[in-house]
Amino acid sequence: MELNKVEVWDGNMANSQAFRQADVDVVAAYPITPSTATVENYAMFHANGYIDGEVIMTESEHAAMSGCIGAGAAGGRVATATSSQGLALMIETLYQASGMRIPVVLCLVNRALAAPLNVNGDHSDLYLTRDAGWVSIDAFSPQQAYDMTLMSFRISEHLDVRLPVISNQDGFMTSHTAQNVHPLDDDTASKFVGEYKQVNALLNFEKPVTHGVQTEQDWHFEHKAKQHAALMGAKKVVKEIFAEFKELTGREYKVVESYGMEDAEVAIVCLGSTYETAIVAIDEIKKEEGINVGVVAPRLFRPFPLEEVAAELQTVKAIACMDRSAPGGTVGTLYNEISGALINTPARPLVTNLIYGLGGRDMTVAGLKDIFRQLDKDAKAGKISGNIQKLVGVRGPELSFYNVQGL
Repeated sequence: MELNKVEVWDGNMANSQAFRQADVDVVAAYPITPSTATVENYAMFHANGYIDGEVIMTESEHAAMSGCIGAGAAGGRVATATSSQGLALMIETLYQASGMRIPVVLCLVNRALAAPLNVNGDHSDLYLTRDAGWVSIDAFSPQQAYDMTLMSFRISEHLDVRLPVISNQDGFMTSHTAQNVHPLDDDTASKFVGEYKQVNALLNFEKPVTHGVQTEQDWHFEHKAKQHAALMGAKKVVKEIFAEFKELTGREYKVVESYGMEDAEVAIVCLGSTYETAIVAIDEIKKEEGINVGVVAPRLFRPFPLEEVAAELQTVKAIACMDRSAPGGTVGTLYNEISGALINTPARPLVTNLIYGLGGRDMTVAGLKDIFRQLDKDAKAGKISGNIQKLVGVRGPELSFYNVQGL
């Protein structure tokens, strides 16, 4: 295996190369910014004869996922990509895929939901999938997008899981940022993913099956309970596949990533590319000001790793849960998740909810350092300054509950 090979890929190319190496049977898609290049690149591979699978351009995102469900039910390895409004149109079919226990890999390139129309990255679409019954993992860079998408096939098709998987990455901030990527060679990647194992395939005429049948009150509850059990059990499988991937590549992934938490007194919790920005901010503020700060980032969003998150945050005094999505009249999703993880533990930190980065607005190192400083002040005072929920970096004094510098 060649480990020293370096390619310069953005996150979309990383996705499409993982599709190619996984030998996908069907990619059904309706391209939408900023995920377009994932399926565009794959279609180029197909046109140039690099792959044997089928590429189906459908009339909508709803039809794209429906095509994946049909091909998956027939017994094929399937994948697609989407973002934002496309995900919203597709959402009905996400429940169909998970309820029928069909392995599908969906590369979700995270983007704001309209209105107003915006093509840049936030986590509105990621949060929209949270109750759809899919495993959901998060990449913070093009390298991780390649790794997570490749592993998604193994997770989805595992006989103890057999559920669809979403491989998330931040729109433009990851999908269109070119970085050095160390891919596996084709033979090693193909061997790692393995051959597709059919389960209850429609084209197996010796064992006729139906998918998506009507159950009503007689059996619906039992079906959903089994689906939920498989989803919750997927965390163990994810850990096992992460460990196998580390053995193969030396790249280590955890269901909850963290940095600086060994001696942290205050911390932020975030998703996506903000994690890597936070690492730079932590190194600088520790060196310059001696504030012990850290960052925690759930890589596994569904099933949510409650125990692992709680373990990381037991000793901190103040936490800022950073939600990159409009909360819609309540606290943000990540705030709720973290509060739920901590409620039955000895930890009683101050927990604030910061809404930031909507529509692709940048979160800078300077901005994160200001957040850390405010958390340090709150921890020393033993109380939260101002509202529990604060909007970071929004213009207008009537909107900005939390004025931070350097944004």
